[in-house]
Amino acid sequence: MSNRGAISNFLEKYYLHFNAATLVDAAKAYEAQLEKDAKMLVSLAGAMSTAELGKIFSEMIRKEKVHIVSCTGANLEEDVMNLVAHSHYVRIPNYRDLTPTEEFELLEKGLNRVTDTCIPEEEAFRRLQKHIFKLWKDAERQGKRYFPHEYMYQLLLSGVLEEYYEIDIKDSWMYAAAKANLPMVVPGWEDSTLGNIFASYVMKGELQASTVKSGIEYMAYLADWYTWNSDKGVGFFQIGGGIAGDFPICAVPMLYQDLEEENTPFWSYFCQISDSTTSYGSYSGAVPNEKITWGKLDIDTPKFVIESDATIVAPLIFAYILKM
Repeated sequence: MSNRGAISNFLEKYYLHFNAATLVDAAKAYEAQLEKDAKMLVSLAGAMSTAELGKIFSEMIRKEKVHIVSCTGANLEEDVMNLVAHSHYVRIPNYRDLTPTEEFELLEKGLNRVTDTCIPEEEAFRRLQKHIFKLWKDAERQGKRYFPHEYMYQLLLSGVLEEYYEIDIKDSWMYAAAKANLPMVVPGWEDSTLGNIFASYVMKGELQASTVKSGIEYMAYLADWYTWNSDKGVGFFQIGGGIAGDFPICAVPMLYQDLEEENTPFWSYFCQISDSTTSYGSYSGAVPNEKITWGKLDIDTPKFVIESDATIVAPLIFAYILKM
């Protein structure tokens, strides 16, 4: 037996073939990146915050096993929503059997369904909206501008939400990220609920669009971060597909092709957890070797694709890296 905990030992003993073996191989290679002092980017697509990944991802952040995050606007806000409105979430195990009428009834109750879990947006934003609006408005009055995640960090660190906490704060990955001032990019933030709310204030003339920094500024921020942190490599751990993964991985070809920074290294590790199959024109289902042709990965970059459910796989990999 190794000096690891029960979960890691279980994985090493029983996860020996196919997707199971790839899971262990990817975890070991992630660990090898950290051992050589490489940095690691983790991208979060889907509804991983609503799946309560924060229970273990927060520990990955505290233990400095992740150095920058790329996530959707939904994952950015839904961890905080779970923090302040957890008791109002509704689980629906028989979600596959719901009729359109039953789905509409959930809407009328203010419950937005994500697979088997309904997010109580009205309940959550009753606690959040006035506080985030104040931060936006205060920044605008002071002539300041921040990224979406920076406003969320300010919100969490201000203490104004403490009276609403409904879960243990250590299970919030966003709070862990805020405490660590973890670098983050949130591409496409505009399509999140908070992004929609911000857009409505802009359209009503109550805020200026420039008060929240843009996606182009996020790309420049990421490019600078990568340039300063890639001397020993930067790995790429992708949960799901979509913009949370596609946006940050493009920083490397942008740096050396468009900015002509010829010494820019490729990503030093790549792993994607996805249930998307290889298909015509699919980005999420593309095999890693396709990324070589786009100047993102090198010939010898360790590459892994785990074709499975990220809500099952990601916690196991994180548990292995944490030696649980």
